[in-house]
Amino acid sequence: MADRIGFIGLGAMGGPMAANLARKGHDMTVYDTDLAKTVPLAELGASVAGSVAELTAAVDLVITMLPDSPDVEAVLLGPGGVRENGRPDMAVIDMSTIAPATTDRLFTALTQAGIGFADAPVGRLVAHAIRGESLFMVGASGNDFGRVKPVLEGMGTTIHHCGGPGSGIRTKLVNNLIAISVCQVNAEAVTLAQAFGLDIRSTLDVVNGTTATNGHLVSAWPNKVLVDDTDPGFRIRLAHKDVALALDAAKDAGIPMIAGSAVAQALTAAKGTAGFGEKDFSALLDFVSGMAGIKPPRFDT
Repeated sequence: MADRIGFIGLGAMGGPMAANLARKGHDMTVYDTDLAKTVPLAELGASVAGSVAELTAAVDLVITMLPDSPDVEAVLLGPGGVRENGRPDMAVIDMSTIAPATTDRLFTALTQAGIGFADAPVGRLVAHAIRGESLFMVGASGNDFGRVKPVLEGMGTTIHHCGGPGSGIRTKLVNNLIAISVCQVNAEAVTLAQAFGLDIRSTLDVVNGTTATNGHLVSAWPNKVLVDDTDPGFRIRLAHKDVALALDAAKDAGIPMIAGSAVAQALTAAKGTAGFGEKDFSALLDFVSGMAGIKPPRFDT
């Protein structure tokens, strides 16, 4: 019999991923501290729990998609949480981007309670989550991976088993350090192109035909900041958090982060500027342009 699924955290990514599971006929119970976010799921047939404890009692597998390490730790290990109310035959998938040390603690504590655990942070963007095209980086034992894979397939198209517990979140930090750093470099380079008076489309045609190309310039930015859409998919505030997590992990490993530190400083400045922290991270282009006193580049319509 298929696992009854509980989904905790129905934000920009979690909401559409939970909706995809509900549309595919999974027995769903959902919970979010913002009750309004549960309404679309209820309309798709999901049950709405009034607490983490109530949700845990009703399901076999709990998915968490939450903002930061303390949020996940509180839900899974805190009073009224999953460990306290769970059963030895249950499993947890944490899809949040959190500190690797927190993931390690979660795995140890839940395993001691007989609860299976997989860390499965998400790659790609909100648009992919809406279409059910997310990518997952999974850290889990072979048995737990086999159990959670069909659930992840209900939300995404690409699933990588990166290794044992904790390897998923570590892979995510490597991925996001690159993706966010490249976004900052793009912002500076495209602003420079604007200052040169270059046509942005022609410039990108050149860049995307060389090794300078990257996913932001090929697919993300042409559908976001370059057409004047900076509504948040992946917020600058969260990009700042993810780079900080990567830098902290690198420090623990004794790895120098020269470029990464510069990106962190840029994100700190952007996050601290009124309104930018909640914008899509493609809006780094607007932040850099504003610092230069240059009109933000946009595609001509």
